[in-house]
Amino acid sequence: MSKRKKWYVVWAGHEPGVYETWSECQAQTTGYPNAKFKAFDSEREARMAYEDGAYGFERRHKVPKEMQSKTTIPIPEAIVVDAACSGNPGVMEYRGVYLPSRTTLFEMGPFEMGTNNIGEFLAIVHALALIEQRQLSGLVIYSDSQIALTWVRKKRCKTLLERTPKSEPLFDLIQRAERWLQTHTYTTPVYKWDTVSWGEIPADYGRK
Repeated sequence: MSKRKKWYVVWAGHEPGVYETWSECQAQTTGYPNAKFKAFDSEREARMAYEDGAYGFERRHKVPKEMQSKTTIPIPEAIVVDAACSGNPGVMEYRGVYLPSRTTLFEMGPFEMGTNNIGEFLAIVHALALIEQRQLSGLVIYSDSQIALTWVRKKRCKTLLERTPKSEPLFDLIQRAERWLQTHTYTTPVYKWDTVSWGEIPADYGRK
């Protein structure tokens, strides 16, 4: 009986990604401090796992230092963002909420095909652009997605969502968001929402 094929996810390695062979996975993790990787039985499962992080991985993974919250309670003058997805990938929407009044400042979607992390990424950039457009000051932005925060920091949405006619409108938005990040210098702090200490982010859709 032939050995069942597996796909390998490397979250932390020389070059993170999804690999088809153990030798490729091994090449990316050997000699890398605290490498994080796992085998999956299907390519779809592996790609979703890479997109969203392994169980418990995101919670253990450190947020970029400049995006770590430095306060014991949320900064009041803030825009908080969240995304909701029916399945992952699936129908997705996102929004931004003004924290003091819990007023929705923007809401986008539903998009026919997306992921939570794409939604969070777009929501953060949407909030940054809104602050610049309205010439607002003294605000911070909170997101509870470490992955989206990392994408914003790197100015690139590193999603593995397949580009299809269903997801094309979302990819157009992703390109616009990446272009905005690459052509604008923003000073608005973007922080990780501390869900453990503060509870669910107030922009949460409540569909857990």
